[in-house]
Amino acid sequence: MVEVNGPRVGGAPWSEASIRPAGWPRGPSMRDVAELAGVSYQTVSRVINRRPHVAAATRQRVLEAMQKLHYRRNLLARALVTRRSGTVGIIGCESSLFGPISMLFAIESAARAAGYSVSVASARHLDRRSVLDAVDRLCQQSVEGIITIAPKTAMSDALTEAPPTVACVTVGGGSSDAVPSTRIDNVAGARLASRHLIELGHRTVHHVAGPDDWPEAGERLRGWRETLQDAGRPIPPVMSGNWSARAGYEQGGRLAADPCVTAVFCASDQLALGVLRALHEAGRRVPEDVSVVGFDGVLDGAHYLPPLTTVRQDFAELGRLSLGLLLSQLDPAGDPPTSRRQLLVPELVIRRSTARPRHRE
Repeated sequence: MVEVNGPRVGGAPWSEASIRPAGWPRGPSMRDVAELAGVSYQTVSRVINRRPHVAAATRQRVLEAMQKLHYRRNLLARALVTRRSGTVGIIGCESSLFGPISMLFAIESAARAAGYSVSVASARHLDRRSVLDAVDRLCQQSVEGIITIAPKTAMSDALTEAPPTVACVTVGGGSSDAVPSTRIDNVAGARLASRHLIELGHRTVHHVAGPDDWPEAGERLRGWRETLQDAGRPIPPVMSGNWSARAGYEQGGRLAADPCVTAVFCASDQLALGVLRALHEAGRRVPEDVSVVGFDGVLDGAHYLPPLTTVRQDFAELGRLSLGLLLSQLDPAGDPPTSRRQLLVPELVIRRSTARPRHRE
């Protein structure tokens, strides 16, 4: 009999061996780790549970001993004693887009590095109902908290209806003021791209935008427009589409037909890929005739023809920030976050798709 109301199993004090079914092979225990590392059992426990007051050298010895012995925490035992599952839930969206997929992998990597197991639930549609269904599925798995990749505002707003006992964080352009969030500063990123083209000497910058109903697309459009306004430059009509290379190709064909176009900022690298193809087919050289900047920092961007200047998002850091924001809610005794809304400024990566215009205007 397993008694879940206290750290006793079958009437005896809890130990790792006490919940191992008869006949199961014995794996390395915390005491084995302690003996190899030359520390106490309690020190190993503090390291495993990420407690403070352990010297860095001692912590390193314990981690090396765990690795050498291939020690793995018994999650059931941990849950019985601490009443915590050690599992973080991630709600992703069914999408092949670079941004959401990269966010998912980054958050999962950060969680595992912090010693948490990860359970992922997909929101089939980017709406309230799909998110709440995913929350229900994760709560049935006793997750300690949930991080939601929310490219649309309806997704983050839905988390206000999650059970109050479950800590929640949103990541992405659709963050809600009611829920702690981390996101890329899309306005700042668009400003970096647009300012780069203006400083090269282009009279204005055309923009191929993402979908109208995605907050990230709206923020990038806003950053582009504000930069042109601040510089006193004319603001061309916005060319909207979805995030795909096909949409970029279609809009790029229209841009290529206008000889006054010398600089284009695209809301994604995939859009930029389509624009590059359209310009090439129209005989407009990049960057000699037209400079092109993307947004995202896809790994293949360095191998576009020419290599693409882009605004790179640090998804790994975004994952660490979002997990830190979640853990600060799970451990009220820890250091509180500096803000419930954390913005990560992206980086401009300059490659060979941008240059000064041939005839400075």
